[in-house]
Amino acid sequence: MTAGHETYDGDALMAAITGEGLPPKAREDAAFLAEHRSAVADVALLREQLGIIAAALQEPPPVAEPAPVRTPRPRRRPFTLAVRTVGVAVAAVLASGLGWLVVQAGSGIGAGSADSGAGSKSAADSNASQAAPGYLACARLVVEGTITAIEPLPGEPGRERVTLRVTRYYKPDRGKDVLTFVRDEETAPPVRKGDHILIGIQRRATAPDLWAVGNREIADERAWLTGAVTESPAPACDGYTGG
Repeated sequence: MTAGHETYDGDALMAAITGEGLPPKAREDAAFLAEHRSAVADVALLREQLGIIAAALQEPPPVAEPAPVRTPRPRRRPFTLAVRTVGVAVAAVLASGLGWLVVQAGSGIGAGSADSGAGSKSAADSNASQAAPGYLACARLVVEGTITAIEPLPGEPGRERVTLRVTRYYKPDRGKDVLTFVRDEETAPPVRKGDHILIGIQRRATAPDLWAVGNREIADERAWLTGAVTESPAPACDGYTGG
């Protein structure tokens, strides 16, 4: 260090947290100013994340409306509780934030996220697997694939057009590489572009009544579907009403 360019022996991180102004000597130290700017940006980002979580926690829970009585459907998945998602987010942000505050001044925030589990516990009754051959016999379409697009249907609130790149046909045994179908937000699980799903659509229906989202759920459905497809002789449709 040459004469006339002395360094400032201060705490850039603490100055960023408290918001105090920098003394003239600190403003003459270029290295300290760069360290202070980085600390200010990191503190602002952490405060923004905590503010978002605090706002989410203050929102009142939605009022559950009585669900209409429906006939049993095969392996219907319930929605994941929003509280669980918020709880995981709070724990992750607080843990990373507290860990950041104890590191030496000048270190940055390491950002990362974990993929949420796609599968949830099944809500189907114990007779669902016994109805599998009957379901497949009465279904017009059972496939699995990857969602490539989701678009709202004009003039139909709560309904979306889903584009699916098919990777496997169960019924019929072959078809187009890309299909579209209607998703009803009130009865279908939440999905997004890029999700791997398995769906089943009954005759004279436009929306799926069988859903499996994520590899774990699809593996469960694939087990009974494969058995039903290979069953000989193939069962006839006797007015299956599960979907």
